[in-house]
Amino acid sequence: MTEERFTVEGSEVVEKIKELIHEGNVRRVRLIHKGRPLIDIPLTVGVPVAAATVLAAPVLAALAAIAALVTECTIEVERVEGTTRDQGGS
Repeated sequence: MTEERFTVEGSEVVEKIKELIHEGNVRRVRLIHKGRPLIDIPLTVGVPVAAATVLAAPVLAALAAIAALVTECTIEVERVEGTTRDQGGS
């Protein structure tokens, strides 16, 4: 398992997380603000992208509400090794 971190503006949080979900090899996403975790989202690897997007809709709504309150935050991503990223559409 590998980890990555992205620092984004609050207004970019939802779009970045949607992008990560579409990549398909993300196992967990954490939203961190000032060193403190705000939300921890486990994702199921192997779920089709369309289903993952529908299942994540309530979580994305919660993220949008959180993102409206922060100016900058870090997205920490755990990726599953050995799977390929979905390169279509990006």
